[in-house]
Amino acid sequence: MIDRVSPVVESLFNSTSREAHNTITASHQTVGTRPARYKPRAVTDTLKNPWEGLRNLERYGLLAMESAAASPLDLPTLLNRLETSMNRSSAPLTTVLIPTGSHRSNTIAFIREVLHQAALHREHALADLSDQERTFLFEHGRTLAESYTPQISILSDVTMSQILANTRFAELLQKRVKYDHLLAAGQVLAQLTTTQWLEELYETFPDPVSPAQIPPGITGEVRFVVHTSEGLVIIGGPGPNSYALEGPVALILDLGGDDSYHGLIGASYDVRYGNAVVIDLAGNDRYTGAPVGLATGRLGVGLLFDRSGDDNYELSPGSGGVGLGGLGILVDTQGHDQYHGNRLTQGAAIGGLGLLIDTAGNDRYSSHGFALGFGGPLGLGASIDTDGDDQYQCGEVIPSAYNAHEALESKPGDPEFQYDCFGLGAGAGSRVLTTQPQWIDQSLAGGMGLLLDLKGRDRYQSANFSQGMGYFFSAGVLLDLDGEDDYQAARYGHGASAHHGVALFIDRRGNDHYGSKGPYYNGGVAWDHSISLTIDAGTGQDSYAFDRTTGLGKADHTGWAVFLDEGGRDIYRVQSGFGETSERSLAGFIDLTGEDQYSLLSGVPDFRPGNSMVFSHGPGSFFQDR
Repeated sequence: MIDRVSPVVESLFNSTSREAHNTITASHQTVGTRPARYKPRAVTDTLKNPWEGLRNLERYGLLAMESAAASPLDLPTLLNRLETSMNRSSAPLTTVLIPTGSHRSNTIAFIREVLHQAALHREHALADLSDQERTFLFEHGRTLAESYTPQISILSDVTMSQILANTRFAELLQKRVKYDHLLAAGQVLAQLTTTQWLEELYETFPDPVSPAQIPPGITGEVRFVVHTSEGLVIIGGPGPNSYALEGPVALILDLGGDDSYHGLIGASYDVRYGNAVVIDLAGNDRYTGAPVGLATGRLGVGLLFDRSGDDNYELSPGSGGVGLGGLGILVDTQGHDQYHGNRLTQGAAIGGLGLLIDTAGNDRYSSHGFALGFGGPLGLGASIDTDGDDQYQCGEVIPSAYNAHEALESKPGDPEFQYDCFGLGAGAGSRVLTTQPQWIDQSLAGGMGLLLDLKGRDRYQSANFSQGMGYFFSAGVLLDLDGEDDYQAARYGHGASAHHGVALFIDRRGNDHYGSKGPYYNGGVAWDHSISLTIDAGTGQDSYAFDRTTGLGKADHTGWAVFLDEGGRDIYRVQSGFGETSERSLAGFIDLTGEDQYSLLSGVPDFRPGNSMVFSHGPGSFFQDR
């Protein structure tokens, strides 16, 4: 979509705002020297060269979508494509031959070898860490899940200790952990999800074991049990089972039935046992995970693969496809599913990869914050849904710091009370806001958050900082490729960025509706040396009910922001904006075709937006309806 529409925008830049564009990109050439550790290359490249960087971000998202939509799902390839966006790659893999036929000995040997190879990669990844450092990284992952914040502005004994611990966590991961081998461990374990092999298991393990062999914490029929050096391996029967196990479990493979899972489910157990896999082949299942305990990777790989059924996921903090110094992967390939999350969940990562992928059904996603495609420092978080009419919700739980300045007397539930989200395709760093240089230098750049939806009539509802949002040297991307969608956000939504952030929001097709409770900044908006691009592509009839917010191409403090609607009979109702700028910024609003309706509720007195109109608020600003 960017290749299709960018020539028009770039032509306008050249004719109306070349000087502003050149000034901003020149000022961004030194972003590498700005205080923030571990800046992602995709972010710094985009800050320096907006169009090329945004094209790359779109390409990363589309390639990931292509892999996710493939049938059968090729999970190792998808992992590689996702990690490319963070400039990370896998270590060379030792091929483990997938067995054919129903030979029991071959199947058992395959399971053992996959677990063994993954354990070898994990150990190689951690070889340069002492036992104390491994323990710190493992335990601090849980601390981040429970208390991560994108900004610390008050220095106290508690916050200074938190800052130093976060810096140590990031430094050890970046300099001492061989992440390519952690990624390789994830790819090796992903071979267990191969369709051909899974379909043979019913014949390979036809008979139940004796009740005396079933470990405590399991109810229902069990077909196979063995203890390995990587942990317990269990194959459950085709009827209903319940799993609530204590101790390290390397693999649970359930053949079917309406099952329930509790506690640590496909998640790193401790420092020694970092890899864990759960595969469920059929049934309407219920997953109730402990904190950092469901499809969570902490210095290892946590993988949960559910092949079919209408499933329910109750997700505690740090669970549901979450990487905290590791890889956490949750894949659900069929059924109408529900994901109920807390914070740092549903495709979220700090120091690693967090992935949630759902390939069918009308699904429901809800969370408190830092979720649904969230990338914190050194993290890539991705939430991908390839089909169905889906609902995404994030926010309304974590109070915003803006309340202290703008709604001091208000209480939760009051209309003016604000909540934070940091989700639905959002990235955020850990910004230390102080005048003391030694603490500013402890700031950590953010990672990348991706929310990718291929088709369906979808509804997005979120609070502050969401829906394609980049904050403090991070990138947030939301791509929706088809369907008539409804987007409801709040402050900093629909392609918004702040403090050297990068944001990309694209809706490719459909009659879409956009709204926001504000109070500021929606729809292609950039603050403080940031880059944002929002595109509603196609010729659908779209409505923008932004009467309580500002935006649609607005930039301040050396920001770069563009909003573009490709066509259709659209309705715009905006408090103020339409290409406004301040403080040496560049902002553009462009509507390419269609008879549109405009309402500007405040703003520049002599500006009345309309069809077939060109207007500039000043240097670096333009409005064009073609």
